[in-house]
Amino acid sequence: MSREAWVLVVLAGVVALATLVGAVLLAIRVVRTRRLLGALGVGGKVAFYGALIYTILPVDLLPDPIYLDDMGVLAGSLFYLGRLVQKHRAAQRRLPGQPESPPEPGRLHRPVS
Repeated sequence: MSREAWVLVVLAGVVALATLVGAVLLAIRVVRTRRLLGALGVGGKVAFYGALIYTILPVDLLPDPIYLDDMGVLAGSLFYLGRLVQKHRAAQRRLPGQPESPPEPGRLHRPVS
């Protein structure tokens, strides 16, 4: 093989390895959200399990050495799960009987009368 061909092979290997590492890191972040699934409802469970199943199964939109589609699905599910977590935490803060959040720094906190 010529030198240019070797450079292309090495470059393709580096890109494939980088996308694999990115997909694994995204999968780890998705798995860390698993502890909140009970509170996120059916949509959260579908996003979580759907993303993991798509990543693990060999049937993909792009061939397996190219993990961009897997990374897209994982990033999309992380975005969706993050929004669900924000909504869940906001709803928990609004529940009556819960202690109020501390006032913002620099603002005086006056009790409502």
